[in-house]
Amino acid sequence: MIHRIAITGPESTGKSWLAEQLARHYGEPWVPEYSREYLEKLGRPYEMDDILYIAAGQFNVENELIKSAKKYIFCDTEFLVTYIWSLVKYGEAHSWLNNMATTHRYSHYLLCNTDLPWEFDPLREHPHYRDELLKLYIRELEERKLPYTLISGAGEERLQNAIRALKDAGLTI
Repeated sequence: MIHRIAITGPESTGKSWLAEQLARHYGEPWVPEYSREYLEKLGRPYEMDDILYIAAGQFNVENELIKSAKKYIFCDTEFLVTYIWSLVKYGEAHSWLNNMATTHRYSHYLLCNTDLPWEFDPLREHPHYRDELLKLYIRELEERKLPYTLISGAGEERLQNAIRALKDAGLTI
């Protein structure tokens, strides 16, 4: 069985770094954030339908990369991210995003805490809203009964906390 591990949470919380470091630690593939590639090439402001396209693209890349996994695949973002992004930006989300956030389950969700400083990036939109977004992630994870661990710390400490969370969840040898 391949364990799909979701790295989730608000922007600028170290999701990409953590996904890559976990993949390196376990010698497994990781799925980069598809929205970054998509939005950098878009050439116009994104719209609600673009978030749906991004979610589908992320899912396709995940399903392609899982073919090379032995035990784990680490996913930098997942359907909950695109669902919450759409809710925050547009006040609504496509029903497919909501359905996929519930039905496409991961073995465990590593929810990145907002304890890292926010770093500027032209694709980031909410430097002062991260704590509220974190509460929204927690609410959604709990209401959907998805297994998660809040991951805190900087650098190596954050990585070790994530490794320990996977062990505590019974997902490591």
